[in-house]
Order: sequence, then C-alpha cells, then structure tokens
Amino acid sequence: MPDSVAQIDRWRQVRSEDENIEFKEAKKQIHFDDVCRYCVAIANEGGGHFVLGMTNSPPRQVVGSAAIENPVKTANQIFQKLKFRVNIKSVAHHNGRVVILEIPSRPVGTAYHFDGAYLMRSGSSLVSMSEDRLRSIFLEGQPNWLEQPTLRGASVRDVLDLLDTQTFFKLLTLPYPTRSGGVIEKLIGMRLIEGGRDDVMRHDLLP
Repeated sequence: MPDSVAQIDRWRQVRSEDENIEFKEAKKQIHFDDVCRYCVAIANEGGGHFVLGMTNSPPRQVVGSAAIENPVKTANQIFQKLKFRVNIKSVAHHNGRVVILEIPSRPVGTAYHFDGAYLMRSGSSLVSMSEDRLRSIFLEGQPNWLEQPTLRGASVRDVLDLLDTQTFFKLLTLPYPTRSGGVIEKLIGMRLIEGGRDDVMRHDLLP
C-alpha cells in the first residue's frame, strides 16, 4: 500500500487521471455506494487506486477528507458487498488527511458488477460496459480458435490432398518445390501446419 507523503506528492504531479487512479475531493463525505461503484470500475480496468482528499484537476492539491472515518470497517463492508477485498489507508499529509483505497484487478475472464451493472470509467463518469467489452473479458484465457488444429494425425499425403498448395505458392509468387518436403517445410514455417525437422526429412522421401 503506497501510504507515504512522498507518494501522495508524486500523485499530485500526475497530469491526468488514467485507468489506474481516480481522485476525488470528498472533503466531508462520500456515499458508500459511490465508493463501491468506483472500486468495481477500477477493478474491471486492471486495478489501481481511488484517492480521496485530492483535487482531480492539475495542478492537483491536497484538500483533506473526512470521508471513511473507519477504514477497517469500510473495508469489511466493501468485502461484504462486492466479495473482493480492498485495502484502505488513511494518511496524514501536511496539507490534510488523504484516504487511499488500493483496489485489486478483477480475475482473468471475470468482470465485477455493482447491483448488476458492470462498470467502467469514461472521463469523469461511470458507465456500463458494452456487450463487446464484456464478451472480450469473458473470453480471456480461452484458446484462440484460429490457432487450434482442424485435423490431427494427418499424413503428408492428407495435407497435399486437402490443401491447394499449387495455388498457395502461386499467390505467394514462389516456385513450386520439386519435392513434397519443400511444400511441407513452407507450410510449417508459416504455421499453417505443425511439424518439425524430422517431419520435413521424412516428407522429402515422398514423390
């Protein structure tokens, strides 16, 4: 947890908010639901920090915050509501109290939601994720079907029968190899089929 005055002063130099950090003045208080929403949005964007008691526009100033009076209690409430743990630290900066929420990243292939809303940030606002964005998240970590073999255990004759290798070499403006091993070696090199050097040597024996 970055909790030093020096770290806060470095954050003051950040030119703009990005997906890893969010600043709010919250001089007196911040609604618990708003805290949860930002925790969800930042977690969905890879994790980061939610900082209270600082202005969100440069030149950024420490204005102090009375929000989240009991960090331990609020952290437990967030866990009960969102089912993931957020670390909260109160820092006594010389310009005022700063509250730092350290938010973990969502797991791969999972998106967090608040009361059914899968949130992300858009400028200074929180918005629901698009269907395309959610779909891409849920597909994370799954095999890319474009890289999966369509046929296993094929012989060199099967490959030559199934693929129009003559047209393939013509489109590449390359001379067609005189031996089948040359064809197979080119296909392996372009990752269109799988095989090794031993396969190429065996294929060279075929007409």
